[in-house]
Amino acid sequence: MTGATRGIGHAIAVRFAKEGCNVAFCGRTRNDKMVAVEEELAAMGVKAKGYAADVANYDSAQAFVKEVLADFGKVDILINNAGITDDSAMKRMTEEQFDRVVGTNLKSVFCMTKAIQPSMWKQGYGSIVNIGSVVGLAGNYNQANYAASKAGIIGLSKSCAKEFAARNIRVNVLCPGFVETEMTADIPKELMDTWTSRIPMKRAGTPDEVAQCCVFLASDMSSYITSVVLPMCGGMEDA
Repeated sequence: MTGATRGIGHAIAVRFAKEGCNVAFCGRTRNDKMVAVEEELAAMGVKAKGYAADVANYDSAQAFVKEVLADFGKVDILINNAGITDDSAMKRMTEEQFDRVVGTNLKSVFCMTKAIQPSMWKQGYGSIVNIGSVVGLAGNYNQANYAASKAGIIGLSKSCAKEFAARNIRVNVLCPGFVETEMTADIPKELMDTWTSRIPMKRAGTPDEVAQCCVFLASDMSSYITSVVLPMCGGMEDA
């Protein structure tokens, strides 16, 4: 999987380890946090290894997958979770802001899907879960670049699902709404209350709730589900 050292990605890695899955994950650099996650997952009795890779770079993604296949033998599930934001009103958004967000969020899914497809095709099965966002479904103020990247993931995923279905490779998109992570911890309570009041369930989601949905879409519990876009947003109307 891509992006597993914090927030939603970390919760996904932990949840899959609890389900007994070996976990290979990556970040831009190999650092103390990556080592700590390796140790945390290994303590659950599974094989876990972190790799330094820029998955928005084609050659780096290819090398990452090659290393994982050499170390683990095969890959049954790919979770594309790498993502960034760089928000700005459209009238002030720079070309660099747009290219950086779309490059990281969307091109990484292309690069990783291209890298993993041959091995899944050969083995005759696989499950790819791409992490989108309700912003990719509905848009959002000051997030044209992020919305474009997440909407692009949906189109890419649906196309791949049709191409890969004959080889029993499923491709689905999970679209979280507002989720509490380290990034939201510093948001003032008044603002948090305003945001959550607009959600029919009156609360934010949790990273583990996202992770549980990932397990469903990745596992045989959803063996006849492909090309699905699943909003996980507490009933937000514009999702």
